[in-house]
Amino acid sequence: MKIKQLDSLAPEASTFTANERALMLCARAKELQDAQNFEDARLVLSEFWQDVGDRPKLDGLAANVQAEMLLLVGTLSGWLGSARQTAGAQEIAKDLISESLTKFEELGLTEKVAEARVELGICYWRSGALDEARITFDAALLRLGDLPSEQRLRAILNKALVEQVSSRPSEALRLLSESEPLFAASSNHRLKGKFHSEFGILLKNIGSSGHSEEYFDRALMQFTAASIELEQIGQIRGLAFVENNLGLLFAQLERFEEAHEHLDRGLLIFNKLNDKGARAQIEDSRARVFLTQGHLEQAEKIANSSVKFLKDGDQQSNLAAALTTHAVALARLGRTSEALAAFNEAIGVAAQVGDPESEGIASLTVIEELATSVPIGELRDYYSRAESALRHTQNALVKARLGASARTILRAETSTPGEPPVTTSNLSLEEQVLRYEGELIKRALDTSDGSVTRAARLLGVTHQGLAFILNGRQKNLLPSRKPAKPRRRSIIRYH
Repeated sequence: MKIKQLDSLAPEASTFTANERALMLCARAKELQDAQNFEDARLVLSEFWQDVGDRPKLDGLAANVQAEMLLLVGTLSGWLGSARQTAGAQEIAKDLISESLTKFEELGLTEKVAEARVELGICYWRSGALDEARITFDAALLRLGDLPSEQRLRAILNKALVEQVSSRPSEALRLLSESEPLFAASSNHRLKGKFHSEFGILLKNIGSSGHSEEYFDRALMQFTAASIELEQIGQIRGLAFVENNLGLLFAQLERFEEAHEHLDRGLLIFNKLNDKGARAQIEDSRARVFLTQGHLEQAEKIANSSVKFLKDGDQQSNLAAALTTHAVALARLGRTSEALAAFNEAIGVAAQVGDPESEGIASLTVIEELATSVPIGELRDYYSRAESALRHTQNALVKARLGASARTILRAETSTPGEPPVTTSNLSLEEQVLRYEGELIKRALDTSDGSVTRAARLLGVTHQGLAFILNGRQKNLLPSRKPAKPRRRSIIRYH
C-alpha cells in the first residue's frame, strides 16, 4: 500500500509547527504499526527517520516529542528487524527505547514510561533474554499499580507469554485467568485478540502435558475468539499466527490433514507480507508436524530451511527451537554427527542469550534421541545442563522427560562395558529387582551428593516416596544420603 504524504491529507499542513507535524506523523505511524503494517509505518516517518540502524532527526523538537519519536522508531526497528531477520536490530531497538524511557521518566509521564518498558521487554523476549523481559514487565506493572490502563493489560499479557515459554504454565494460567475480566471490558480488539490467542496457546500446551482433553477444547474456543477479534480490525498477521497455532493443535489431536491446511493458510499470509521471521516459524511448526507423522525426510528439509532463515536475524530463541527440531529430524534419520552438531549449536545459542528453557530442552532432547550414540560421560553432562536450566520448570511433561532421561542414564551406567559383571543367577526375581533398584538409587544419590530431593527428581519419584524406600527395603543405602534436616517446631499452639 502506498502511503500519502501528510501534506496531501491536511491542506494546511504547512502551517503546522515542527512539533505538531512530528506528533501527527507519529500518531499515523502508530496506527499502522498497531495494524502490523510496519513498512508503511516506516514510510510515514520518512521525513524524520529512514530505516533500521538510522537515528531519527530530533533537532528542534520538544523533549516530549523527542521521546515519542524515539519510542516509536525503536519499536518499529524491533518489529522490522524481526520481520526481515536483520541482525542486531533488537539491540538497536533497545537502545532507542531506553533513551525514550529516560526522557519520559524526566517528564514524569507514568503511562508513557510503562509503554516504553513494555516495548523494551518485548525486545528482550525476542532476543531470548527471558529474565530481563520478566523484570521489565514487572517494573511496568509496579509503576502502574491498579491504574486502568492499556499498558497494564499489555504488560500482563506479555509477562504471561514469558512465563509460558519459561516452562511456568501455572503462573501464566494464573495471570491470564485473573486478568480475563479486564480484557473482556476492554474495547481494544487488537489486545483482546492477542489475549485469546496467547490463552489458547497456553491451554494447548497444558493439554499436551498429559492433562485432560478438555484443555484442547478450551484452546480451540480461545483461538476462535481470537480470530473473531482480529477479523474485526483486519489484522491479518495476527490471524496468520492463530492459523499456525491451530495447525499445532490439530497435529496433537492427530488430525494431520486439518493441521496442514491451517499451516498453509498461515504461510500464504506471511508470504504475502514478506515476513521471513514468521515464515520460518511456520516452517518449524510444519517440520514438527511431519516428525509426529513420521515423515522424516520432509521434516528435515523444512526444518533446515527454517534454520537458514532464522540465522539471518537475531531471534535467538526461535533459532534455538528450530535447530532442536532440525537436530531431532537428523537423529531419527541416523545422521548422528550432524544431529549432535545441531543440538550443540541450539544449546550454545540459547545459553548465549539467557534462554534456559530452550537450552534445557535441547540438552534433554540429546539424551532422548542419541542415548545409544553418545558416551555415558557426555550424557551425564547433557543431563546436568538440562536439570540446571530447567530447575524451576512447572511443566509436568518436562519434569517427566527429565525423570525418564535420568533413568536412561542410570540404566546405561549399570551396564557400562568394562565393569565387572554382577552374578545374579542364584538370585530370585524379587532379589534381582531389589538389587537393581538399589543400584539405581545409589547412583542417583551419588550424582546428587546425597540429596534425597535431587535424587528423587532424577528417578522420577517424590521425595516422600524415595525416603519411604530408603527407610524400608533399602536401609543399607541410608549412609549415602545427607542427614535429614530437622523441621522447626511450630510456634502455634493447638488446644
